[in-house]
Amino acid sequence: MQRATKIVATLGPSSNTPEVLTRMLAAGVDVVRLNFSHGILKDHQERARMVRDAARALGREVAIMADLQGPKIRIGTFAAGSVTLNTGQSFVLDADCELGDERRVGLDYKELPQDVAPGAVLLLDDGLIRLRVESVQGSSIVTRVEVGGVLSNNKGINRQGGGLTAPALTAKDMDDMKTAVAIDADYVAVSFPKNKEDMYMARQLLRAAGGRALLVAKIERAEAIAALEEIIDASDAIMVARGDLAVEVGNAAVPGLQKQMIRQARERNKLTITATQMMESMIHNPVPTRAEVSDVANAVLDGTDAVMLSAETAAGRYPVETIEAMGQICAEAEKSDRVALDRDFLDRTFTRIDQSVAMATLFAAFHLHVKAIASLTQSGSTALWMSRHNCGCPIYALTPEVSSQRRMALYRNVHPLYLEQSDEREAVLRAAETLLLSKGQVECGDLIVLTIGEPMGKSGGTNAMKIVRVGEHQ
Repeated sequence: MQRATKIVATLGPSSNTPEVLTRMLAAGVDVVRLNFSHGILKDHQERARMVRDAARALGREVAIMADLQGPKIRIGTFAAGSVTLNTGQSFVLDADCELGDERRVGLDYKELPQDVAPGAVLLLDDGLIRLRVESVQGSSIVTRVEVGGVLSNNKGINRQGGGLTAPALTAKDMDDMKTAVAIDADYVAVSFPKNKEDMYMARQLLRAAGGRALLVAKIERAEAIAALEEIIDASDAIMVARGDLAVEVGNAAVPGLQKQMIRQARERNKLTITATQMMESMIHNPVPTRAEVSDVANAVLDGTDAVMLSAETAAGRYPVETIEAMGQICAEAEKSDRVALDRDFLDRTFTRIDQSVAMATLFAAFHLHVKAIASLTQSGSTALWMSRHNCGCPIYALTPEVSSQRRMALYRNVHPLYLEQSDEREAVLRAAETLLLSKGQVECGDLIVLTIGEPMGKSGGTNAMKIVRVGEHQ
């Protein structure tokens, strides 16, 4: 049985060649993440072309996710590159400082003095350095070091509990949105959204640039937790971005929030990606730690659509091995995932015909123990609804739209395949069976469930379900 949970991998220096990328895709990557914090238009165009070429060479399609940088809430630079801060000393964050030293450092985020007051706790370098604000004097924030250590150039700043007013979309992000459209990205990830308005603005910018990508809200601010439901509703997917989120809300709160976010997104028929430090040790080591294996497996059991690799594949020594290991962990975790489909349907109402057909298909597939579900779909909506529930059998989404095929690469338990469009119903059903047979996914005599819409070729028009034994149409 194919792996249901998808793998998102980030391109970077370790994986930025056609040879390594092709091996990564062959190892099981479903979505390639382009980090827009690095590179210019030409770089992104070249990487996108490389992804498409590598996928084509392997006879498949993968999705491209453009990840916008978001606001740079960082300190400036030091004359010596870094300093050592001692617990108890005074240290100044100064928006007007050019080069820092042991006593002060500049700010990339010039508005920070307006966002803090005495008593606020600032966390630098993913929380490794802790400063408490004692006073704000014009452009300077006078702090006392509560947890010291080595602090180097351009490290990030978080405020414990949230409260920084930096907008989610910067001028750079607005330009990068046009780049995402130019490279035909399938997903665009928005960094640091605080509320639904941030996602509405992102969608307006995307549409204005002529894009139709799906939007991913990266949940990494404390404020986003309070507005979680509205952010999910305003997005197509969310990313459980555990790095910055953990710094703002505390490490101990993140596992519970992860489960809550995945559950709420699935209930709203939205996609989820679990990210940050999933296989961190494999940046340097050829095997993961047991804790990392448990972390990935738990995300799978939570019901995430995808697990994501960042530095592991962008800068690590073992990008291909990391993907192989992650795929094995996902597959093993899925074997232990109990199917309780009937319970999922309790207290649910379906008002759309296509959604009702999707739910009926799952019910029939589960109780008849069919080999596969084949969903003939234009937009992928029917496949998305079915993928929100674990029915115990794979869903093959057959579409004539390459853009839909790529988007569905992120959907849990959905295996998108290209199928030519036809206006003749029986011909399409025969072609669907033939395709699944040729891919080795079913055999003659297997029971499968097909969903189809009539008239053919209409998006959102799924209105029929058919249960067939493979070979009867041949």
